[in-house]
Amino acid sequence: MFWLKKILSQLVMPIPLSIMLLVIAAVFWRTKRTRLLQFGRIALVAAIALLVLTSQAQVSYYLADSLESQYQVNHQPITGACVVMVLGSGNREQQGHTAVQQLSSTALARLTEGVRQFSLGQHCTLVVSGWSGGNQPTAHATIMAQAAQELGIPKKSITVFNQPKDTIEEANALKQFLGTQPFRLVTSATHMPRSMRIFNALGMQPQAAPTDFIANSSDWWRLNADNLLDSQRAIHEYVGILWLWVKDLLVNNH
Repeated sequence: MFWLKKILSQLVMPIPLSIMLLVIAAVFWRTKRTRLLQFGRIALVAAIALLVLTSQAQVSYYLADSLESQYQVNHQPITGACVVMVLGSGNREQQGHTAVQQLSSTALARLTEGVRQFSLGQHCTLVVSGWSGGNQPTAHATIMAQAAQELGIPKKSITVFNQPKDTIEEANALKQFLGTQPFRLVTSATHMPRSMRIFNALGMQPQAAPTDFIANSSDWWRLNADNLLDSQRAIHEYVGILWLWVKDLLVNNH
């Protein structure tokens, strides 16, 4: 189910979807059948339109900002029991590099915010998570824990979940560890609405601490790969939210 979800979600992302449409256009471009030729032309126009729109600054900004504006940066001190959960992202293992240098930009943004949240409480526990991705010898959570130590967090204050593959599994792991106590949840701002929904659905009490904001209002005529990547990240979250809605609908109907 995990890999099926990943594959299906990729098929509706702007870049893979544009490639599929271009392939379809190429296949039907020389056909003598009028309907297939028209279908190929429509696929070509759709591919170009999709790439242009998602590469455009204002479209990219709207897609990301509609997610990121739901939760603001959290500066509130943490009172009582202090647990900071940093959701996993990605890394590349490189011999001779520090753990911090191995983290992806997203993972580093999440971890540094997690360290900041850690400093807002007393006697906090920093929870990091993430599996190996199936193609690396070291779990992502382990790299995150090492990076946290490099940033000044004591090893004894770090809890590692190295099995969860996605946010749902991370939420279940934290619930087993923490129960329903309040905690500070750190993840990318675009990912925060979906994450809050997942944790709240388990009866938990997450306090949002978003980071890694990507919404950037720029000149309307700017078309670039950064905008395309930001659009794709936002669309990935919309697809994830839709997936949760469908799952809830199926469960409630049964």
